[in-house]
Amino acid sequence: MKVEQIYTSCLAQGAYYIESHGEAAVIDPLREVDQYIAMAKDRKAKIKYVFETHFHADFVSSHIDLAKKTGAIIVYGPTTVKTGFDFVVGEDGQEFKLGNVKIRLLHTPGHTMESSCYLLIDETGKETALFSGDTLFIDDVGRPDLAQKVIAELTQEKLAAHLFDSLRNKIMPLPDHIIIYPGHGAGSACGKKMSDETSDTLGHQKETNYALRADMTKEEFIDDILTGLTPPPGYFPQNVLINIQGYQNIDSVIKKAKTPLTVNAFEKAMLEHCAIIIDTRDAQAFAKGFIPDSYNIGIDGSFANWVGTTIVNTKQAILIVADPGREEEVAKRLARIGFDNALGFLKGGIDAWKKAGKELEMITSITANHLATIKQKEPVAILDVRRASEYNSEHILNAINMPLDYIKNSIKKLDKEKTYYVHCRSGYRSMVFVSILKSMGFKNLIDIKGGIIALKKTKKFNISEYKEPTTLL
Repeated sequence: MKVEQIYTSCLAQGAYYIESHGEAAVIDPLREVDQYIAMAKDRKAKIKYVFETHFHADFVSSHIDLAKKTGAIIVYGPTTVKTGFDFVVGEDGQEFKLGNVKIRLLHTPGHTMESSCYLLIDETGKETALFSGDTLFIDDVGRPDLAQKVIAELTQEKLAAHLFDSLRNKIMPLPDHIIIYPGHGAGSACGKKMSDETSDTLGHQKETNYALRADMTKEEFIDDILTGLTPPPGYFPQNVLINIQGYQNIDSVIKKAKTPLTVNAFEKAMLEHCAIIIDTRDAQAFAKGFIPDSYNIGIDGSFANWVGTTIVNTKQAILIVADPGREEEVAKRLARIGFDNALGFLKGGIDAWKKAGKELEMITSITANHLATIKQKEPVAILDVRRASEYNSEHILNAINMPLDYIKNSIKKLDKEKTYYVHCRSGYRSMVFVSILKSMGFKNLIDIKGGIIALKKTKKFNISEYKEPTTLL
């Protein structure tokens, strides 16, 4: 028996490959299927099942493409949802034979109503591992407010009550030695305070996970789970529907996105399709010259999350600017979250645009020390675009918290004639923020290189730990 965790950091997502005696199963696979097919081929195994813990909101699964390419059976937990593809509706307690092992479905509603965990039973009949999806994370549990974005009557209170029962009745009675393999880790928006660890024993989680406290009442649980939840990224409901209704073949999506476009063809596509240009280069390289109205969302960061958060509409036409050789990587990461309408990339990158004599824009980006010098001469308005929780932990005195997560609300809160100095933690999110607002007509935003890390190093700014931030939302 083999169990492999395939962890994708940019989405903080764990998929799993299980194999026994020539048969394999994949749990919660990401959109691109080749990696799973290659694993099975290398081991001379056949993928028999694709197990889904629920209809995902934060990424598009490869369940449909993987089943078509391998003949695997798609399995979901109990649900009445009508889909655009064939699948098996598993029953609570149903066991699926895989080689010499068995996988038992445990229906655990709460995160969503169809949410299920999969219990691995080894060759000797011993319960060994639980693939817990978004029901149980390491040091956290799945948020119970996402399903109501799709089905209004499923209130977060109702779902939280279901989650309490699922944890107490289905998971906590399992043996302490069982390894928990969750669907996500720290950085995912599917929970609120997940650990950086990507697996743990159930016994240890009973000791450390706030949601598994043995003497917790259902009312206490509901209150704890719902406290501190922030609105999820806007693209989540669309991804749920894509996973339910179906999607384009991944190969055709990537092929279209990898279409090389000359400068003239790129410009034509901009106009004809009202496309958004996503420039995926490093923030400081972008600042020195970019195509007007481009969004800078760097590929070397939480790219998919910020595309989905700032653009939201998965059907939006997109054009790609990337460092040569990274176009396919960008295309795959867009497809992971259902942005399938990438029309191609600028052949030759930004250098081709420059050589063609086309217009370039720039963003002023200054050092923390430079800002300190300006501050000595005149008042400065500082925008902190980190999340409220980060801001609450520590922030520059009098800085205004305006999280990138809710950038669409910023337009009516800012004065286009006023100069603002923008920072995040390290300089990635601030450039995303400034580039998007610049495309909307805000010309007086200045980026701070290195973010709050650099600002603190200067020792020229007062750091506040005031717990009630001034937030423009």
